[in-house]
Amino acid sequence: MATQYGHGGYGHGGYGQGYDTADDEGRYGYGPHPGRRSRLPAALRAPFEGRTWRELGYVLLGLPVSIVLFTWTVTMVSLGAGLLVTFLGVPVLAAALAGSRGFGALERVRARALLGVEVPGPEPLRVRKPGALAWMGAVLKSGASWRSLLYSLVQFPWAVFSFVVSVTLWTLSLTLLTYPLWFWVFPAYAGVGGLQQYGDEHHRIYLDNPFEITVTALVGLLFTLATPWLVRALTTVDGLLVRGLLGPSLLSERVEELESDRGVVVDTAAADLRRIERDLHDGAQARLVGLAMDLGLAKEKMREDPQAAARMVADAHGEVKTALQELRDLARGIHPAVLTDRGLDAALSSVAARCTVPVRVEVDLPSRPAPAIEGIAYFTVCELLQNVAKHSRARSASVDVWRSEDRLMLQVTDDGVGGADASAGSGLAGLRGRLDAVDGILLVDSPAGGPTRVIAELPWRG
Repeated sequence: MATQYGHGGYGHGGYGQGYDTADDEGRYGYGPHPGRRSRLPAALRAPFEGRTWRELGYVLLGLPVSIVLFTWTVTMVSLGAGLLVTFLGVPVLAAALAGSRGFGALERVRARALLGVEVPGPEPLRVRKPGALAWMGAVLKSGASWRSLLYSLVQFPWAVFSFVVSVTLWTLSLTLLTYPLWFWVFPAYAGVGGLQQYGDEHHRIYLDNPFEITVTALVGLLFTLATPWLVRALTTVDGLLVRGLLGPSLLSERVEELESDRGVVVDTAAADLRRIERDLHDGAQARLVGLAMDLGLAKEKMREDPQAAARMVADAHGEVKTALQELRDLARGIHPAVLTDRGLDAALSSVAARCTVPVRVEVDLPSRPAPAIEGIAYFTVCELLQNVAKHSRARSASVDVWRSEDRLMLQVTDDGVGGADASAGSGLAGLRGRLDAVDGILLVDSPAGGPTRVIAELPWRG
């Protein structure tokens, strides 16, 4: 659940702008506020929901679709395997895999339209050279192609099972539920007393009195209320099959994530370099240029007016001190020496001492993490404390750092006014990007009125 504060603070307007969450709500128990809820319980309204009938439509459509997929797969694979004694088997197998990929794309569309299951497409074919042979080689080497083929084989028996169970349950439940409306059909047109419950050579039992009819309708009502959930359980398995076999592999997702993180790291490094260049150009460099000019004027006045030259040298001495302080602050912003020499405990205590809000710091680490993780943790706490000082209106704050298994945990809390808006797309975006780049997580719990609690997780690398 990553929340960001907007332009270095808690939203564009500071605190009180509302609170939004993005990721990891389920993991930490935080989540968006629920919308308007129906007064009718979910168990009672399930048979009337559009989702229920879309899921039933998915199951009913799944049988003919699975027959087509299974027939295509078995026919083409059998033909290709039989022709492998010649070269003709290779293009036939490639066509079978390509067809399975095409059917897989249609299945993802069907799952998205009827089940609401969003599954991205698998990794594309990597054809290194033009030509039919290169394309066939890429298809045969693609793991996504073989997963699509496996889906065609696995989905057929499951679709048959789902179809039979769903149709049987819905037919039985609706028949029993509506029996009071049409039980007169049996004696009028079939010559029997009603729906037969039992029968042999000697006697038969029919559901034909008011009590039995009422009980039958109640049983039908129970089946009608339970059937949507049973069908939903069946379609949940369908969703898992689509995600697992027709979506991208875990390896490709990880590669894509790493490529995205690499872009974030490059952008962050470029932004840091621009910030350092701007600070040097606008701060210390400009001050040193002015200092050089003042010393040049003082040198020219040394013989004509020694007292004026001395005053100019004294002013220049003050400018040197100011420039040195700016350079120290800039170096601290790049990587403080106290962090390298003494670790997070001393470095964070130094940051807390400079904060305008009283801050309690507690660091409980068995050893020091890797320098890169240590630096990210330091700058994360620095930015969060800066937000506390500027926007929280807090009277006190605390910083806790500890290790939990293979994770480095950071927690910054304050007793301020709370409330945060993460929809602005700035503020903690860069901080969140830094954490994402190293598989970290940022969470914010900041209800209106406070208090605010920010948790950052980083992987522990010793």
